[in-house]
Amino acid sequence: MAEILKIGVAGLGTVGAGTLRLLERHADRIAERAGRRLVVTAVSARDRRRDRGMDLSGVRWFQDATALAADPEVDVVVELIGGADGAAKALVEAAIARGKPVVTANKALLAIHGTALARAAEAAGVPLAFEAAVAGGIPIVKGLREGLAANALSRVYGILNGTCNYILSTMRREQREFGEVLAEAQRLGYAEADPSFDVDGIDAAHKLALLTATAFGTEVDFASVHVEGIRHVSALDIAYADELGFRIKLLGIARLTDHGIEQRVHPSMVPIGTPIAHVEGVFNAVVAEGDFVGRVVMEGRGAGAGPTASAVVADLIDVARRRSVPTFGRPAASLQKLVPAPIARHRGCYYVRLMVVDRPGVIADVTACLRDEDVSLESMLQRGRAPGEAVPVVLTTHETEEAGMRRALDRIAALGTVMEPPRMIRIEDL
Repeated sequence: MAEILKIGVAGLGTVGAGTLRLLERHADRIAERAGRRLVVTAVSARDRRRDRGMDLSGVRWFQDATALAADPEVDVVVELIGGADGAAKALVEAAIARGKPVVTANKALLAIHGTALARAAEAAGVPLAFEAAVAGGIPIVKGLREGLAANALSRVYGILNGTCNYILSTMRREQREFGEVLAEAQRLGYAEADPSFDVDGIDAAHKLALLTATAFGTEVDFASVHVEGIRHVSALDIAYADELGFRIKLLGIARLTDHGIEQRVHPSMVPIGTPIAHVEGVFNAVVAEGDFVGRVVMEGRGAGAGPTASAVVADLIDVARRRSVPTFGRPAASLQKLVPAPIARHRGCYYVRLMVVDRPGVIADVTACLRDEDVSLESMLQRGRAPGEAVPVVLTTHETEEAGMRRALDRIAALGTVMEPPRMIRIEDL
């Protein structure tokens, strides 16, 4: 075992530092599984003076991350810089151009440029590995690409953002509102100072685009993902969900339909009896449905130094063993152009909450709007009386097409007795 794999790590933030610690702490175990020692020979980060709690005196330091790819003492490049463009993209392109394998945790980069980078890596004959980019320590990329390779998959879905899951779980458990719980999540380090990528669903959408390509053999098409975040979910909605037998989760869903492939990220009503309804806190879960295997559920920590470093090192072990498969499971040239299913053609059931003036005839006007758009009611909840004041009314529908549902909601919103925009959450049949 004299041969070593020489590693260059660009980005020494939470995940980068965690990767170095894992490689050091489990060096012997990793060497046994990789067939050779994995040694970090070079790093790149913006601030060399920062104390990262480890001795980096024995490695070369590059201020310019791209230059790290040219170092002859680097066999494989680990990109942990982040961001869809800039230094991260330049580094990955430079490494591939020099015939060096790349391991990355960068979901934004691959969601935007994944198809082109996969083609470049294939042309150069090097792996582009990204297990750490989706769901942290959950081995879902290998699961879809290799473990379920013999199956025709029909649907992949899951909780892909731990920040949102923590917020929604805490709102339900403690009966608190979104803004208050978000502020707490920021204090605890579960949410960024600018939480937009998380709470507006963009982070989950990046990950879903990668899962879609891997599951269905398509080019990565982030632009076709329908994205909604969780800012509009209220404690009242969560309480009604419990009463109706649901939990509210931010889900990413990719599904084959007669109209193409749905890719959607949004809050969803999930039946309490399903496993994913009980995934709480910062945990992630991904479910894949195949024709021979049936339903496969994977759950674990979706972020953080340890879980994400675990995925990075798993990819490095594959590189060391010279195990290589196409980036998205199929040769890049055979990836199909994704045909997106319009969200307007989605069919499903819906939860709707209205705030209406409590007076005679209001419900008749609402149900007339639904009837005229062929939307059939399954249930209605209205608690108590408050004549002349605004009261909540909750409706659930039978399966209907989203275009009709949205037309009905536009008509309902225009009623003079409806005091705020209707709140709609899709009910998922899981």
